[in-house]
Amino acid sequence: MKVAIITAPFYRHINDGLFQGATIYLNRENIEFERFDVPGALEVPLACQMLAETGEYDGIVALGAVIRGETAHFDHVCEQSARGIMDVSLQHKLPIGNGIITVENEKQALARSSVDESLGKENKGKEAAQAAVALIRLRKELQK
Repeated sequence: MKVAIITAPFYRHINDGLFQGATIYLNRENIEFERFDVPGALEVPLACQMLAETGEYDGIVALGAVIRGETAHFDHVCEQSARGIMDVSLQHKLPIGNGIITVENEKQALARSSVDESLGKENKGKEAAQAAVALIRLRKELQK
């Protein structure tokens, strides 16, 4: 099994935690992965499309953070990145774990990107990796 991890490190410190959560899980499951960085959340769907077209990956994990600002830009970025990721997943029948967190503030982002479980929130990078792997395994089971 081979997974591509796309990171949108606009908020590097938050994204690093998401990436760490995803890779801890993937390493524990002995799943090979490769990392690709893009500028931000709106670039993730095209990166998913390009990676899907290679046929080299069983799934993708998309990671990033969108933090609400003072304008409606937040809503557009959240909606369009999620829609684009879902479109690629359905078009290519490729499992994509969406770990782009959409939060009100940095405190919420840090809580969801930390690998410190004492903060009370599950790492969303880990959850995205788990979702992608679960769908990869389901596809393999259905193909038997």
